Amino acid sequence: MTTPVFGVTGWKNSGKTTLLTRLVKTFTERGLTVSTLKHAHHAFDVDHPGTDSFRHREAGAREVMLVSGVRWALMHELRDSPEPPLEAALERISPCDLILIEGYKRAGHPKIEVRRQATSREQKLADDDASIRAIAADFPTDSAGRPLFDLNDVNGLADFIAAELSLKQTDG
Repeated sequence: MTTPVFGVTGWKNSGKTTLLTRLVKTFTERGLTVSTLKHAHHAFDVDHPGTDSFRHREAGAREVMLVSGVRWALMHELRDSPEPPLEAALERISPCDLILIEGYKRAGHPKIEVRRQATSREQKLADDDASIRAIAADFPTDSAGRPLFDLNDVNGLADFIAAELSLKQTDG
């Protein structure tokens, strides 16, 4: 059985990260193990110049794993290879009850579109995307027949996701 996935998507500064982190907290309080996958459209670094692991990558290592008594992290340099598809990234995540995905607005997994009035765009992602199952917004908006949630109704959104994915939860 594959791990169920559900996404949070929207335009830049719409509140995706805030909603996703609140959903992670809610689902973990309900007894689920949750992992996340975030898509970035820019170069990013989780390491810093001067550290040993940074020096390993700069020297040409394809992968660098950091391991301690608290956590481990694996960094993989693409070295001019193409960005892996979402499916390949999901395969690398350890077993869990739920994977929440931030971004990947054009991928086909089920997702919630986040809309914030302050950063609202004329183009609504849901208009052309059947994989968007609901809208979460901080203002009245056309949901194109999909369920519409207040952006702060995290419990309602978590209930919706759980029902969509048939997740079994405890009350925490």
